[in-house]
Amino acid sequence: MKYGRMFNFSAGPAMMPESVLEEIASEVMNYRGSGMSVMEMSHRSKVFESIRDQAEADLRTLMGIPDNYKVLFVQGGGTLQFAMVPMNLMKGGTACYVETGSWSKKAINEAKKFGKVEVAASSADRNFCYIPDCSDLSLPEDTDYIYICENETINGTTWPTLPNTKGHILAADQSSMFLSRPCRVEDYGLIWGGVQKNVGPAGMSIVIVREDLLRDDLPQYVPTYMNYKIHADNDSMYNTPNCWAIYCCGKVFRYLLDQGGLTAMEQRNQEKAKILYDFLDQSKMFHGTVDPAFRSVMNVPFSTGDKELDAQVVAATKAAGYDNLKGHRTVGGLRASIYNAMPREGVEALVQFLEKFEAEHR
Repeated sequence: MKYGRMFNFSAGPAMMPESVLEEIASEVMNYRGSGMSVMEMSHRSKVFESIRDQAEADLRTLMGIPDNYKVLFVQGGGTLQFAMVPMNLMKGGTACYVETGSWSKKAINEAKKFGKVEVAASSADRNFCYIPDCSDLSLPEDTDYIYICENETINGTTWPTLPNTKGHILAADQSSMFLSRPCRVEDYGLIWGGVQKNVGPAGMSIVIVREDLLRDDLPQYVPTYMNYKIHADNDSMYNTPNCWAIYCCGKVFRYLLDQGGLTAMEQRNQEKAKILYDFLDQSKMFHGTVDPAFRSVMNVPFSTGDKELDAQVVAATKAAGYDNLKGHRTVGGLRASIYNAMPREGVEALVQFLEKFEAEHR
């Protein structure tokens, strides 16, 4: 790590690759001879249009996005998407949600404002420490779509296999796992992700939606900006988009391609996570809170089992030069988010710190 930077284990906004930040810094005053920063230039300019077009092209290459899917750069984060998904996909039938943690619960509560919602499966019975079996869900005939949070940032679970949708549309929140591993886009009707976790700065979500799901017949109450088709028809330029976030995300897309793509990132992420999980599995003080088969590679919640001791760990990590190891306020404990940009040495340093802490406090 350079420039006096620390290992930041925040769940988001989170670390970005240092080489990307260096490139952004070199262009912040004068983007490639344009005489201005990307933060200053018109979103209608040829220069910015080329930035947006290249960002989408690189993302399509990274994920292998089929031609019949649209890529949308939408202002706002998950809270907005919790509403946009049902506004655009509900057709008077039933929206089926799988409840696997804090963020799927929020999505369920928001969707209920717009139509009929059924919880098709839930892991609430064990405090969301696993993903329920969704191989044979009982789904109403009028199911409009099935919604999952594919990686629960707070609870630290991830789906090892996708649910059997029985031919119904699958919509997925991939925010905290977006671009961390290969993704077969054609298995989904819609994918969205808030970019502040694994891709770029806060303030934008990326939506990947199949063209046949874009509609002209949305209810009158749906605001213009919350119509996916408006964004698709205007190449995400209906209004002034989050130009800075698009620019930064484009840099990250190019970085990931240069690093070997998503297959290479998956291997690195698995190796990093194994270092931390191996420690937790043998530790006498710290323990993971998720069933092993459903452990997230991106977000690792753990605890000592003692609130005061957990608080001591958080205080000590800050003193040691690490940050944001405190668990989410709704669940407590500890959490290390180790996204693509977290280097292996950051995870190794954290494990060394925890080993030392355990030795001194046992």
